[in-house]
Amino acid sequence: MSDPILFGATYSVYVRIARLALAEKAVAYRLVEVDIFAEGGPPDYADRHPFGRIPAFEHDGFRLYETGAITRYVDEAFPGPALQPAEPKARARVNQILSLLDSYAYRTLIWDLFIERVRAPAQGRAPDESRIAAALPRAETCLTALEDLMADGPFLAGQRLSLADLHAAPMFAYAVLAPEGADLLLRHGKLARWWREMADRPSLAATRSPLE
Repeated sequence: MSDPILFGATYSVYVRIARLALAEKAVAYRLVEVDIFAEGGPPDYADRHPFGRIPAFEHDGFRLYETGAITRYVDEAFPGPALQPAEPKARARVNQILSLLDSYAYRTLIWDLFIERVRAPAQGRAPDESRIAAALPRAETCLTALEDLMADGPFLAGQRLSLADLHAAPMFAYAVLAPEGADLLLRHGKLARWWREMADRPSLAATRSPLE
C-alpha cells in the first residue's frame, strides 16, 4: 500500500484540515504543492478537482476531492485513534459542527476578518472596515453556537478529539490573528480554553501555515 498524496497549498485552511487528520492518525503522506491562485494551478489539476479547488487526494489510485470526504476516508481507512464517534448521536453532533463551520464560520472568520484585517495590509491595500464590522455579529453567532454545542467538552464534540476540532482549528488559527477575532474569542471562555489546548497540539505545529 502506497502513501497517500495530498494536493494543495500549505496556506490553505482546508488543506490544513486534511493534513491535521493525517497527522493525528500518524499517516505518512506526500504533499504536492498546488497554488490555485497562480493562474488556476497546474493545467492537469482539473482532472483531480473539476471545480479547481484544494485539496485533492489520492491513495492507491483512489481519488477524492472535498475536504470532508478526505478526512472521513483518512479516519476510516487507516489505523490510529478514531476521529469520529461510533454512537449515532455523537457522530451527528460532529457532522453538525462540520456543517456549521463550512456554511457559516469559514467565510466570516477567514474572508471577512483575517483576509481584510491581516492580509489586506500585507498585500498593500486598506482593509474593508465595513465588511469587518458587518462580519462581527455573524462571527459572534458562530462562536456562541459552537460553545453551546460543546456541552461539557473539553473538545468541540465531547470528551475526545474529533474531526470537528480538526476542521475548526485552522479557521481559528487565522481568525485570532485579527484583533477583532482574538477579542471575540476571549469573550467565549470554553472556546478560548479549547483553542489554547488545540494550539499546543503537535499536529498544529507540524502543519503550521506560512501566513501565521
